Formats: sequence, C-alpha cells, structure tokens
Amino acid sequence: MIRVLLADDEELIRQALAALLGLEDDLEVVAQAADGRSALDAARAHRPDVAVVDLEMPAPGGIALAAELGRALPSCAVVILTGHGRPGHLRQALTAGARGFLPKGAPGGALADVIRRVHAGSRYVDPALAADALTLPPCPLTPRELETLRLVEYGAPVAVIARRTGLAAGTVRNHLSASVQKLGAADRAEAVRIAREAGWL
Repeated sequence: MIRVLLADDEELIRQALAALLGLEDDLEVVAQAADGRSALDAARAHRPDVAVVDLEMPAPGGIALAAELGRALPSCAVVILTGHGRPGHLRQALTAGARGFLPKGAPGGALADVIRRVHAGSRYVDPALAADALTLPPCPLTPRELETLRLVEYGAPVAVIARRTGLAAGTVRNHLSASVQKLGAADRAEAVRIAREAGWL
C-alpha cells in the first residue's frame, strides 16, 4: 500500500483527488492539508510515501514545500500538481527535489500512475511542459536583479528594498531599471509579470 499525502488549498479539488485515489487498491490517502505548513506537519506525523502538492498554495508553496520535505522526510517522493504550469516552474520543481510534475488537466488515471512511478524511484514530467522547458531561454537577470524584482512584486518601496537587501536606494533603482530593460518590459509591473510567467520568480 502506497501512503499518500494531499496538499491543495482548494478543498473541492483536494477532496475530489482523495476520492479518485481512494478507488485504487494500492493507494491510501493518509492525510490532507490546505497549506504548505500544515502539509509539512502532516508529513512528519503520518510519514507518507508520496506527497501530492499544489504548485500555488499558502506558504510554503509547492516548490518550497518539495525542498522542505526533501530535508525533513527524504523517503517521501513529491509530485507537484499545477493548474498553469510554466517551463520555469518545472525547472525550479526538479531542482527542489520534486519527482513528478503534472498539470491538473491530466486524465483521471494519470495521477495514480505517476504516484506509482515516483514511489518506485522514477520521475515523471508532463511531456508538453518538458518540451517547452527545453526551449526556454535562460534567465537574463542576475541574482540581485531577481531579488529586487521579487521584492517589488510584493509592493515594497525602493527604500524598504534597499534596507532589506543592504543596497543603496540608487543601486536598487538601477537593478529594477536593468530588469525592465533586459525583459523588454514597459515598466516594473510588466517586468514582474514576464519573469513570473517564465518561472524565474
């Protein structure tokens, strides 16, 4: 019996997945969680073989959760489900230690098959996302440019970003300006959107 943890902030989806997996003779859903923190606590308590986690849910999100589960429970394979997967997210997920990456629009039986595969030690990546990831250009932004862009995404003013990063306000503005230019964006908001859609943020 493969013990499964489900983590998704949308209760209807989580319960539907639990019901679907409950039809499988060799799978047992041992815990459910609505956010990353609860999922981590549930994983420690129930020690599942496989954790199926949503890419975007309350902190930590699916990618950060995969990394945390890898440290806290290395025997637990992680499958990330996404409603709108992007090639950059796939790279981040695999780097974080996820063993599976599957869109929520996949056929009904696909999740059970992926759970079995990752439990057996294999990996599974949606073929369309894998093909897109191979053609994705590398991120043109430096780590500092990404850091300042990430902070401006959450509405932090330049003075606050400067304090958090230990940079001068002028340097922060230069990094943000370089990000806008490198991404061919009209402004900071568009630069954030472009970087987010590419999976760089």
